[in-house]
Amino acid sequence: MEVILLERIEKLGQMGDVVNVKPGFARNFLLPQKKALRASKSNMDYFEKQRVQLEALNLKRREEAQAVADKMTGLNVLMVRQAGESGQLYGSVSGKDVADAIKASGFTVERRQVALDNPIKTLGRYAVRVALHPEVAVTVTVTVARSQEEAERALAAEEEVEEEVIEEEIVEEIEIDIDAEQAE
Repeated sequence: MEVILLERIEKLGQMGDVVNVKPGFARNFLLPQKKALRASKSNMDYFEKQRVQLEALNLKRREEAQAVADKMTGLNVLMVRQAGESGQLYGSVSGKDVADAIKASGFTVERRQVALDNPIKTLGRYAVRVALHPEVAVTVTVTVARSQEEAERALAAEEEVEEEVIEEEIVEEIEIDIDAEQAE
């Protein structure tokens, strides 16, 4: 089924593109959510008349999403869950759980904006992509731990490892500079 996209859709096309999609995808997602129109002569004329307004609306939404993304940059969300000795969670952390935790941090996001391919099933730190707009996405760090104290200990240990790596890189650079000077 051919449709005219009314907004940019990831992995499909830009606003105004006429694309061929499966009928179920068009009927169940694109058309009900007003993301596309059926490709016909009358709809093409309607789209061309409305194009300037649609582009202005899209630009406004993108600017708002970018402002929120700038505020969300570096956001770290803690999820406290019960887990076994091996670090395996007794449940899992889903996109809805991540969205709820982000909401608790003061940002408004929906579950469908959280791009979590598979549920999180073990303790640790995860980078989760949040699509605020089709053209604006931000990465949020999700820390899954048994308790607040455990998460703080893990974060402190990770920072120490990062500092050691940076120190080793500096020492290596100095040794390379010294070797280069001695070779001359």
